[in-house]
Amino acid sequence: MRQTIVEKIFSQHSGKRAKVGDIIIADVDFCFGQDGTSALIIDSFRKMGVEAVHDRNKFCMVIDHSSPSPNIGVSTIHSKMRTFAREFGLKVYDVGSGVCHQIVPENGYVTAGDLIIGADSHTCTYGAVNAFSAGVGSTDLAISLATGKNWFKVPETIKVVLKGKLGKGVYAKDIILHIIGDMTAGGANYRAIEFSGEVIDELSVESRFTIANMAVEMGAKCGIMEADRKTIAWVKKHSSRDPKPVEPDEDAKYIEIREYELSMLAPQVAKPHSVDNVSNIEDIGNTPIDQVYIGTCTNGRLEDLEIAAKILKGNKVAPYLRLIVTPASKWIYLDAMKKGYIDIFVDAGAIVNNPGCGPCVGTHQGVLADGENALSTANRNFKGRMGNPNANIYLGSPAVAAATAIAGRIADPREYKRKL
Repeated sequence: MRQTIVEKIFSQHSGKRAKVGDIIIADVDFCFGQDGTSALIIDSFRKMGVEAVHDRNKFCMVIDHSSPSPNIGVSTIHSKMRTFAREFGLKVYDVGSGVCHQIVPENGYVTAGDLIIGADSHTCTYGAVNAFSAGVGSTDLAISLATGKNWFKVPETIKVVLKGKLGKGVYAKDIILHIIGDMTAGGANYRAIEFSGEVIDELSVESRFTIANMAVEMGAKCGIMEADRKTIAWVKKHSSRDPKPVEPDEDAKYIEIREYELSMLAPQVAKPHSVDNVSNIEDIGNTPIDQVYIGTCTNGRLEDLEIAAKILKGNKVAPYLRLIVTPASKWIYLDAMKKGYIDIFVDAGAIVNNPGCGPCVGTHQGVLADGENALSTANRNFKGRMGNPNANIYLGSPAVAAATAIAGRIADPREYKRKL
C-alpha cells in the first residue's frame, strides 16, 4: 500500500487513491473562521451569489482574537459575524467562549480520521487526534462553506520518532521547541509531520495538542499522530460521531525519518525574534522579565493551568512583574475554578483574563511597552506578536512561565521538583 496517514485520509475523502503531489478535490468534515478572518469569509461567500451554506452543522465562527472588542472597528466585524450567523442559522461562539482551537475539538466537531480546515494557521492542532487539519485562506474557506469541498495538494510526510522518558520539569512544549530549533522555522515547508514513538505514547491528549499546534511553526501543512486508546477515549468523550482512526502502512514512504532521544532534554526557551532560536534554559542566564503570559491555543488547557498552579501555590509574583493567565475556554475556566487553580493565581498576584487570544496576538489585554521582555507560553515570538515591535518575546512551557513569574527572570522549573 505504501501510504502515510495523510495520503489515506485524502484517499478516503476524495474517493481516489491519493499520492504525494496529487491535486485533489476532497470532502471537508468541518470548517470554521475566527474574528480575524471571518469578515473576508463572509464577503467571499456573498460574492459567489449562493443562497445557502452547504451544511450549517459543519461550520462555525469563533470570536476569540479580540474578545471582548477593544474598539469600534472590531465591534463592527463582530456584529457582521452575528448578523451573518442569524441569516443562515450558523453557530457563533461569542465573546468569552474561548480560543477556536480549543472550542472546535472540545465541542465535538473533530474525530479521528477527519479532514478539517480553518481560517487560522494553527488549525493543525487537531492532528493530535488523528485528523488532517490545516489552515487555509478565508476565500478558500468560503468555498467549503458553500460546497462542502475544497482542493488540496497532497504533501510529502516527514516521520518524527520521539524516544526516551521525559525528566521532571520537561513537558510537551519543551519537546516541540527542541524539534523546531533543530529543524528550523522553514524546515518542513508544505510537508506533513507524523509524530510517533514512546514519548508520544506516554503523553496525554492535551500535551499532544501542544505538539501538533506548533507543527506550522516549522512550515508544516499539518502535524498528525496515530490514534491510540487515549485518542479514542478523548474523542468519544467530546464527539457523538464515530472515530475512524487511520494508521500508516508499514512500508509507507517518507521523505525523511528523524529520531530524537529526549531522556536528557532540559526545559527549552525560544529567544527573540524567531521560534527556532532555541536554547536550553541553563544557557539563558538571568534574563529579566517584565510580563509572563500563560494561556493560548498552545498551552491554555486545564493540564497547563494545573502545572503552573502547582508551582505558584504558596508563592508570589515578583515585584514589578505582571502575570497574565488566560484559560483557553469557558469550560476550562470553570474547571480551573472548581479545582482551586484560579484562587492560586489570584493569591499569587496574577491577572486572570476571560478566555480568548488577546495578549497572544497583541490586540489588547497585555500589550507590551518598548524594550520590555515577555515570557509567553504561546507559539510565536516574532516582532510585534504581542502588540509592540520594540518588545522582546521569549517562549517556554507553563512550568517555565510559572517559575519565571516568581523569580522575575527566566527561571528553571526544576527548582520546584517537589511540586511537579
